[in-house]
Amino acid sequence: MRDILAEASVPVQKAALIAHLTPDILVLSGLDHDHDLITLRAFRDLIAQHGHLFEHVFAYPSNAGLRTGLDMTGDTRTDTADDTQGYGPFRGAKALAILSRFPVNRESARDFSSFLWRGLPNALLPDMSTEALAIHRLSSTGHWDVPVWVSPQVQLHLLVYQAGPPIFGGHESRNRLRNHDETAFWLRFLDGDLPMTPPSAPLVVIGGSNLDPSDGDGRHEAMRALLDHPSLQDPQPSSEGGRHASHDPRNRAHRGPPELDTVHWPQTPGPGNLRVSYILPARDLEVTDAGVFWPLPDNPEAVLLGDPDAPPTRHRMVWVDILTESLKR
Repeated sequence: MRDILAEASVPVQKAALIAHLTPDILVLSGLDHDHDLITLRAFRDLIAQHGHLFEHVFAYPSNAGLRTGLDMTGDTRTDTADDTQGYGPFRGAKALAILSRFPVNRESARDFSSFLWRGLPNALLPDMSTEALAIHRLSSTGHWDVPVWVSPQVQLHLLVYQAGPPIFGGHESRNRLRNHDETAFWLRFLDGDLPMTPPSAPLVVIGGSNLDPSDGDGRHEAMRALLDHPSLQDPQPSSEGGRHASHDPRNRAHRGPPELDTVHWPQTPGPGNLRVSYILPARDLEVTDAGVFWPLPDNPEAVLLGDPDAPPTRHRMVWVDILTESLKR
């Protein structure tokens, strides 16, 4: 909030990039959550200063930073950022949010963030205390079903999430297994294997899995299964910038198509460039175009990514265009 109101360079660069791409609906991750969405509205206003207005904002509270009062990592402490429902030094750290030009159906929106990890069919549970698993939520940030009115008669359901990383933390298997199951949640949801029923209206799964289908850390099978789910389609958003950046030595052993990568992690040691952000519309929706905003270094638009050595974010914006008429079929 402080940086947004001060118009510091990082939020200003992000706002300019978003305004340049003019999305109708935007899912953000990494923005701190507060009760009245003051920070989200301030960022919305900063984007508007650059020429693109979102009339509607929406966010549920995040699991990040939500204290459990238990030792969740086995280090005998109960007060670390890892002893929470989702890693965070305070409640609402690096949360999810939605900005939209279309009205949000708040009354019908559903928050699945309190769903317990042990309640997921075929859950890959770590070796933790019975006490910890009894209260351990699946979502490290959140899983939502948020309907948006794209017309007075038609809704598009946004199945939104942001999974934690498959590494770090004091309990490595916890993060690795949880990361897998946060994506597997949507597989169970779409197959009707959870107490919560999937929507009958058009839908799109959108968010960050922190999981590449082929490369980097993590158990990749959940991501591959979601990409291949019969009710979804993968438009495979791509970029020439991602293909060009794959020449970095860190990416030489990668098997996945570099043009589909969505993040640039150049640190050594590190995973290199990976595909970790996704927009997966329902199979019956008509996708007219898709891409990752990652221009080549000599493209004038590359300036919007910021200083290559100190960018505002390593992640690239992923976008998909859906034909509105296909939502009405």
